[in-house]
Amino acid sequence: MKTIDIETTKTRYTAFMDSRTTLIISTLDENGAPFISYAPFVKVDGKLYIYISQISDHYRYVEENAQIHVMMIADESQTPNTFARERARFACTSENIGNDGYEDIFGEFNLKFGDKMMNMLRGLDFSLFELTPLHGRYVIGFGQAFDVDLSGERFDHVVVDKKKDKQ
Repeated sequence: MKTIDIETTKTRYTAFMDSRTTLIISTLDENGAPFISYAPFVKVDGKLYIYISQISDHYRYVEENAQIHVMMIADESQTPNTFARERARFACTSENIGNDGYEDIFGEFNLKFGDKMMNMLRGLDFSLFELTPLHGRYVIGFGQAFDVDLSGERFDHVVVDKKKDKQ
């Protein structure tokens, strides 16, 4: 197996995460069935924030489930191998923190998505959710998976012992 340059891969991870504007949300509905959706997000101080409408299904499911999973994934059209799309996923706790205050977070939304859009959304039925990543995994391709935290400080190459698996 070829040696992986961890520092170069960390830099790639940081660039990948900084280039993402939406995340996929995995949670459970009121019957305990899996439910998947997406939302735009920002990162602030080691946490992820989503701003979602109260009339959306995922609003209710994110609010009612303190544990959710999120994933950021590379665009299919820019992926050389669809079996090994670059992606990062995180197990998170979620909390509805409302709309009052948090101007630093809304400032990040303004920078990323535009003042005009955010001013319009702030006049609607949207609420801000704080997602606290507990642990994550970043995958570049086959044999290139890393256990990570959001900042990339934790960056451990995941290695499978094939000899052990054959026993």
